[in-house]
Amino acid sequence: MAQVRASLLAHVPRNTSLVLGFSGGIDSMVLLHVLVRGLRLSPRRISAIHVNHQLSPRAAEWAAFCRRSCRELGVRLKVVTVAVKRGNSTEAAARVARYGAFAASGAGIVVLAHNRDDQAETVLLQLLRGAGPRGLAAMPAFRLAAPDSPAVLRPLLEVPRSIIAAYAAQHRLQWIEDDSNRDRAYLRNFLRHDVLPLLEDRLPGAGVTLARAARLQAEASDLLDALALADLGGVPPSHRLPLAPLKSLPPHRARNILRYFLRSNDLLMPDAGHLEELLRQAVAARGDAAVRIRVGDAELRRFRATLYVVRSLPVPERNYAVAWSGRGALRLHALGGVLRLERRADAGIDSRLLRGAGFEVRARSGGEMLRLTPGGRRRTVRNLLQEAELPPWVRERLPFLYHDGELVAVAGIGVDVRFQAAAGRAGYWPVWLPD
Repeated sequence: MAQVRASLLAHVPRNTSLVLGFSGGIDSMVLLHVLVRGLRLSPRRISAIHVNHQLSPRAAEWAAFCRRSCRELGVRLKVVTVAVKRGNSTEAAARVARYGAFAASGAGIVVLAHNRDDQAETVLLQLLRGAGPRGLAAMPAFRLAAPDSPAVLRPLLEVPRSIIAAYAAQHRLQWIEDDSNRDRAYLRNFLRHDVLPLLEDRLPGAGVTLARAARLQAEASDLLDALALADLGGVPPSHRLPLAPLKSLPPHRARNILRYFLRSNDLLMPDAGHLEELLRQAVAARGDAAVRIRVGDAELRRFRATLYVVRSLPVPERNYAVAWSGRGALRLHALGGVLRLERRADAGIDSRLLRGAGFEVRARSGGEMLRLTPGGRRRTVRNLLQEAELPPWVRERLPFLYHDGELVAVAGIGVDVRFQAAAGRAGYWPVWLPD
C-alpha cells in the first residue's frame, strides 16, 4: 500500500530495523504481508513479536498460527507470554502488559497495525470519558522513543478497515478471529459494531471526520504543551516541578502545567477531580505539611516549594551491602539509582583506596558520623543531611561507602578526612544519580 510506504519514508531512517506487533488478526496479518511481500523489506530489517496474554483458551493456538505465518514469510518471530490481572479493566491491563513486552524486547521502532476505524473508535471512547485535547488526539501515527519505551509507528492509521479487508481477500490471506472482538460488554466493541455503523448510515464519512478531529486535537495538545513549557520559563520539567508558577498562574494554566509534568514522567493521568485535588494540595497545603499523593505506580511529594516524582521502592534490608571496586557505574536497584566515582582535581577519595579491595556500599542504618574538614569535629550524618536540605526520601536511600569497616564517604554529602586525597592531588568524588 502506498500509505505504508509513505509512512516508512517519513519516519524510519534508512536501514533501521522494525519489530511488528503481530497479533495474527487481519490488520497485523495484512501489514506484515505488505512489509514483506509488497515493500520487500529485507528479513534483516523486519521481525515480529506476538504477545500471549493468556486470556483466551485459544491463546496457544493463536501463538502457533503466528509462528506458522511468520515462518512462511521468512520473518523471525518472538512469542512473549505475559500475566494479565483480571479486574475492572482487563483490556487496559492487557495493553499495559503488551506495551511492557514491546519495551522489554529492545526494539528501536515497534510497528503497530491500528487503522482509521480504530482511530475513530478511540476518539469516541475518549470523548465519552471526558478527555481533554491530549486524550482526544487518540493515537499518533508516530511516537518518538522514550527512556523506557521504543518509538511506535502506525502506518495504517489513515487506512480504513474496508481497504484492509479487500487486500486480505485479494491475496487470500488467513488470520485469527478473536471471539472477544464481538463481545459488546467491551465499550470499544459496542462502539465498533453498533454506534459507528449508525453514524456512518446517517453521516457518511463519520470515521474520516473523527480521524481528522483527532489530528486537530493533537495540534491543540502540542500548543498546550508549548504554553506549559513557556509558563515554566522554557525549562522542561524532569522528576521535579517548582510550585511557584502554579501559584502565580490562573487555575486552568496551572492545571495545564501539572498535566504536562505528569505526562513528561509517564504517569497515569488522573481524572479531573483528582487532578484538582492534586493541584490544591500542591499549592495550598501548609509549608510544613507532608504532601504525598499516589499517582499510578509513583507518589508525588512536596518538599521546599517543589513537587517531586518518587517511584515506589521496597525498603532496603537493614544489612544491605554490595561489594564494589569503585570502577564503572554501579546500579543499586534496592536504593533506586546509579553510583559512580568522578575524578576531581583536588578533592574526593584518595586514589589508593581503589587499588585494594575497593568498597562496600551500604544503606543508611543510623548513627553514622563523618569529619569532613581537617581540624573540624565529627558530626552525625543525620545533621549533615538536614543541612544539605535533601528531601527525606532521598536521605534514606543515599549510598554509604565503607572500606575495611570504616565509613569513607556518603554520596552527596562528602568524604571523611581520613580518606581524602592529599592537597594538590586528584581524588574521586562519589556521585549518586537517583532514578
